Amino acid sequence: MADTIIARCEAKGLRMTEQRRVIARVLQQSDDHPDVEELYARASALDPGISIATVYRTVKLFEEAGILERLEFGDGRARYEDAEREHHDHLIDLNSGEVIEFIDPEIEALQEKIAAKLGYELRGHKLELYGVPIRKR
Repeated sequence: MADTIIARCEAKGLRMTEQRRVIARVLQQSDDHPDVEELYARASALDPGISIATVYRTVKLFEEAGILERLEFGDGRARYEDAEREHHDHLIDLNSGEVIEFIDPEIEALQEKIAAKLGYELRGHKLELYGVPIRKR
């Protein structure tokens, strides 16, 4: 497995212009779930010649190539993350929109158990939890 988004794009035969490389680097360095507007802000800070249309086209290309994963958390914004990041689940704060990544071995084991009980071998899953912070009294 190639270890960077740029390397995976090249391995898939995608033509990597300098602007696509900038966008790929921004994505590689993101530890959050940026939408296209945020990617554009970050990429255009590095290369003012990048247009938002270029970011949209590049994200679509990377998504179709399986490089990026599109995430939708019910707020009307498509967000993106590296499709090869280690598996994790998401908790979305409905008040702030913050997306919290987590891994819970008990949940993972329970999902495997449920699939097996229903006669299936689990090959993948996505878990999104939506909530609001508990008020402390």
